[in-house]
Amino acid sequence: MLKLLLGRLAVGTVSLLFVSLAVFAITALLPGDVAEELLGQAATPEAVAGLRTSLGLDLPAPLRYLHWLAGLLTGDPGISLVNKVPVAQLIGSRLPNSLMLAAATTIVAVPLALGFGITAAMWRGSLYDRIVSMLTLSLVSVPEFLVATAAVLVFAVHLRWLSALSLVTEVTSFGQLLRAFVMPVLSLSFVITAQMVRMTRAAVIDQLRAPYVEMAVLKGAGPIRVVLQHALPNAVGPIVNAIALSLSYLLGGVIIIEIIFNYPGIAKLFVDGVATRDMPLVQACAMIFCAAYLILVTAADMIAIAANPRLRHR
Repeated sequence: MLKLLLGRLAVGTVSLLFVSLAVFAITALLPGDVAEELLGQAATPEAVAGLRTSLGLDLPAPLRYLHWLAGLLTGDPGISLVNKVPVAQLIGSRLPNSLMLAAATTIVAVPLALGFGITAAMWRGSLYDRIVSMLTLSLVSVPEFLVATAAVLVFAVHLRWLSALSLVTEVTSFGQLLRAFVMPVLSLSFVITAQMVRMTRAAVIDQLRAPYVEMAVLKGAGPIRVVLQHALPNAVGPIVNAIALSLSYLLGGVIIIEIIFNYPGIAKLFVDGVATRDMPLVQACAMIFCAAYLILVTAADMIAIAANPRLRHR
């Protein structure tokens, strides 16, 4: 098992290295020039060339990549070309907000998904199972920006229960905290919960069809005991993978949610960096998103290996 775990870590590390190369190459292909953005359209070619030299943009791309990669490995992703402050400082002021949003969404979505997925598998074929399957299939097909826009129209514009903007920096009480997080969390939870419910249901049903479950039923085990003591422990691997893949969806969905609700997180910082062609900021934010995805997938693989006796003793 240790060999498998080390292999997964090695694959994740190599994948992250290739991702860094892809992120640097893609950001280098973005149209526009930060020197022209900073100086404006009236800038002379000499002024633009001088600013590019001072910012190190005239160096060859391989050399700039190596400098940037070395900075990432030492915890220094560079200086923001627009704000003239360390990128780590900008990210450090926004990252906790994004982590709070992701944690709140996870706390809401994962228990709901496990509850509905397991119970739908226990009563598969029933009216309850058909209703849950229909609702989850409907929610999966609805994009998060539509859910967020509808929430703003209903709860902020018509009912006026909540603010259309998530003002996290002005939170001074628990009530204001709820008002700031309710709509972003619900908007993200809708699609994520639906995905996890369907994948959890499929994983548990697959185990309930196994011969050892039939043997447990013949010995007189009840439905709850069969699921909790027999099927669920063997479905941990697929369920954890389902949770990891669904939570990785946060990395894309949170960008839209933070823009709609003006949430001061790292995704909004990333979009602002793209708009101003602040390449060090864009590259650092992109690497954070990619690293988070790889960490989730690698952690899910490790848990699946640890939970599967056949993989542990191969």
